[in-house]
Amino acid sequence: MGSIPDPGELTELTQPSFDEFQRQTSLMTSCTLLWKELSDHINSLEQNLMRQSEALKRKIETLDSETKASLDSLKKREHSIEDSVKIALDGVEFHTKAALKTLSDDVEDNPDGEVDDGDGLLQLLKSTCLKMEAKEFWNFVTGKKKEIDLLREKIPAALSECIDPARFVMEAISEVFPVDKRGNERGNDLGWACVLILESLIPVVVDPVIGKSRMLVTPSVKEKAKEIAETWKKSLEERGGIENVKTPDVHTFLQHLVTFGIVKKEDLQLYRKLVVGSAWRKQMPKLAVSLGLGDKMPDMIEELIGKGQQLDAVHFTYEVGLVDKFPPVPLLKAFLRDAKKAASSILEDPNNAGRAAVFPYLLILIIYLFNSYYF
Repeated sequence: MGSIPDPGELTELTQPSFDEFQRQTSLMTSCTLLWKELSDHINSLEQNLMRQSEALKRKIETLDSETKASLDSLKKREHSIEDSVKIALDGVEFHTKAALKTLSDDVEDNPDGEVDDGDGLLQLLKSTCLKMEAKEFWNFVTGKKKEIDLLREKIPAALSECIDPARFVMEAISEVFPVDKRGNERGNDLGWACVLILESLIPVVVDPVIGKSRMLVTPSVKEKAKEIAETWKKSLEERGGIENVKTPDVHTFLQHLVTFGIVKKEDLQLYRKLVVGSAWRKQMPKLAVSLGLGDKMPDMIEELIGKGQQLDAVHFTYEVGLVDKFPPVPLLKAFLRDAKKAASSILEDPNNAGRAAVFPYLLILIIYLFNSYYF
C-alpha cells in the first residue's frame, strides 16, 4: 500500500515540456501576425477614410463653386430681366405714341401704298407692325419678292415696332404655316416669305443683356409655337411622309423651331432626316447646327456623299469647318465623274435632243471653273 503524500510537504515543480514551449511560441507568433494584420487593416481603413474625406472635401468645394456660379448667374438673370422689362415698357410707350402718329400720317403720305426706295418700304412695313396688322404685313411682304434683299434689311427694324413681335409673326405666316389655308392658290410657293420673316424676328426678340441664349418670348407665345410645330409634324403623314414634303415647308418648320427656341432633343433624328433631304438649301448647314446637330455633321456629310450629293457635302464641310476631314477636291472630282456619266446618258437619249445640245457646254463650263479654282 502506497504512502499518502503529506499536504504540508513541498513538491518539486514540474518542468514544462518542449512541446508545450513550441505550442506557446506558435501561439505568440500567431498573435503577433494577427496583430500586424489588424494593424495593417486599420491603417488601410484610415488611409481610405482620409482619401474619401479629401474627395468629399473636393466635391464640397466644387459644389460650393458651382452653387456660387449658379447664384451669380441667377442674380445676373434677375437684373437682366428687370432691364429687359424696362426696355420693353419703354418700347410700349414709344410704340403707342408712334402708332397714333402713324395712323394719322399714313394715308396722307402714301395713299396708294407704293414705295420707291428703302425708306418708303420701311415706313410701310412699320405702319403695319405698329397697327399689328399681320395680314396686311404678310400681303405686303409676299408682293415684294423681287425686293427680297431690301426686305431682309428692313423687316427687323419694322418688327421691332410691334407690341408683341413674336405673336405678330405667327399670325402673319399663319395663312400658309403650319398648314396652307389658301385652297386653290397653293401653287404659289410662299415658303421664302415665311423663312425671311422668321429669320428677321431673331434679332428683335433676342435678350439685349444675355444674348441669343434667351429669347424674349412670353410663355403663352412659346406654347403656341410648340403647338404649331406639333401640328406641322402631324401633317407629315397626310402629305406622304418626309420624302414628299416640299423643301420650303421643311425650311420654314426648322426655322420656326430655331426662332422660337423650341428644339426638342427627342426629335433630333427627325431634324436630321429633314436637313439631309433639303441639304441643297443655302442656310441648311448653319440651321442644322442651331438645331443641335453639330456632333452629327460628319455622319450627315458621309450620308450626302453616299447619295451622290457631293456639292451639298462640300457646302456643309465649309460651313461647319470640316474641310480637313472632308477635302473638297476629291468630292468635286467625284461630282464631275457623275456629271460626265449623266451627260453621256442625256446625249444618247433621242428624247432629250434639246437638253443634249446645251448640256455639253454646261459641263465644259463646270470643268473649267473646277480646274481654275483647284488646279
